[in-house]
Amino acid sequence: MVEKRKLPKSAVVLAAGLGTRMRPLTNAMPKALVRVCGKALIDHALDALADAGVGEAVVNLHHFADQLGGHLSQRKRPGIVLSDEREQLLDSGGGVAKALPHLRGAPFFVLNADTFWIEGFRPNLLRLADAWDESRMDILLLLSAMANSIGYSGRGDFLMDGAGRLTRRAEREVAPFAYAGAAIFHPRAFAAAPQGPFSLNRLFDEAIAAERLFGLRLEGLWLHIGTPQSIREAESAIARSAA
Repeated sequence: MVEKRKLPKSAVVLAAGLGTRMRPLTNAMPKALVRVCGKALIDHALDALADAGVGEAVVNLHHFADQLGGHLSQRKRPGIVLSDEREQLLDSGGGVAKALPHLRGAPFFVLNADTFWIEGFRPNLLRLADAWDESRMDILLLLSAMANSIGYSGRGDFLMDGAGRLTRRAEREVAPFAYAGAAIFHPRAFAAAPQGPFSLNRLFDEAIAAERLFGLRLEGLWLHIGTPQSIREAESAIARSAA
């Protein structure tokens, strides 16, 4: 049972990207509305948040914003707040920074709309909440082992020590863990954030320097939906898991 005082009650779902690698699908819709197993990507993320007990999610939008806003208006759980980036796309960090006034100064989840996972024994968002310790952490990332990922072709992002503390992989090296698109942030991680667009990677690096970036290994199978081919790969993995 997760302690209620530890479970973030708010979240930001990053859904404003152009989805250029997902073309031609994203020539007519936002990437967040691309379907995997009959369900829009954004709903995979929001259903996971609702199942974890999160009451409110701020969703940023830019590309085909009216389509995404109309889709989200039909949801009941979690409650949705729209963060409109039609005038300026703010990148991942800027998008979260713009949402901060809605998050009540408390730790919150951040999810990418284009990644989700086949759960293991226990839901990964609840495991992330259990592992969260704001006395030691500014950011806690959900990480996938390279062998447990579908649709990801990168070289990994982080190395993790025995205490869960993270460092970056060196250039040209391969790291054992990739960021799986879900995290818990303390608002203080944004204390020195710039105005306008910036990447969350800037905050990851600042937290590494302060020894306050930590990771938790994902249980199950991570599904990274970056291209039309990755949709087919994810649907095959889901079918195998249900067999």
